Amino acid sequence: MTRLPVRPTRGARRRPPQRRASSRLSPRRALAALVMIVAGAATWGVAASPAFGVRATDVSGVALTTDAEVVAALALGSSPPNAFMLATDELRSGLEAIPSIARADVHVTLPGTLRVHIVERTPILAWRAGAALLLVDRDGKVIADAGTSDATAAARAIAAGLPTVDDRRVAGASVGGVVTEVQPLPVVGGQLGPMELDVATRLLSLRPADVGSSAPGLQVRLDDEDGWTVRPAVDRPWTAVFGFYSPTLRPADLVPQQARLLGLLLAGREAQLLRIVLANGTHGTSTTK
Repeated sequence: MTRLPVRPTRGARRRPPQRRASSRLSPRRALAALVMIVAGAATWGVAASPAFGVRATDVSGVALTTDAEVVAALALGSSPPNAFMLATDELRSGLEAIPSIARADVHVTLPGTLRVHIVERTPILAWRAGAALLLVDRDGKVIADAGTSDATAAARAIAAGLPTVDDRRVAGASVGGVVTEVQPLPVVGGQLGPMELDVATRLLSLRPADVGSSAPGLQVRLDDEDGWTVRPAVDRPWTAVFGFYSPTLRPADLVPQQARLLGLLLAGREAQLLRIVLANGTHGTSTTK
């Protein structure tokens, strides 16, 4: 019987011993932790320090916007807020909610000044409704009332130089003799309808020479009986009734045709005419003295 040679078994490999992480804090880690604690304490100290309270406000760019509106939007209160804790984005949003403000930039300069730069909307016409003298921008947004006692001097001066619609409508009155719906009158923060804005800008752009008049200026009025009317500023007896407009039946682009017809009717007879009704661009009636 033949015996097979027995191979010696290899011993298991021994892994080098691993050192266990020491539970003690190393000097480097201790230093890092100390730095973080000191930095946190310093940050809290700066945030809580009254030395960095916002005690001054510098506002630029306002003309139509009143001081009261700016103060109400900022709402800083009687206790000075900390410069590092002030939410300037919220302040900016509050300012831009004011109808007269298009955009605002708000930032803090140390040690404690809040700087606000405002860009206001630009009015293109005024809209008189009772005691209100509303300023309207090119988008039809009613941005300010220059007729109030607290209106800025700049707002009053700007309104005096703008072409003005004299709105004599009564809310809820009939339109063209038929009660259809409550007629909303413009208010600050509101919006003129596209048709109102279109007709108003077309009529306000008319000059006396455009309608064959020798008057020094023209007045544009809106009321519940006749709709839109145009009359001389002074010393002329006539009133031209342009009427009511709607997107389908009487669109605003009828105005230039009516203005040309008015010029034909006034030619040589301006001093004798009293009332001119412009049915459309080709048909009109008139009464004389």
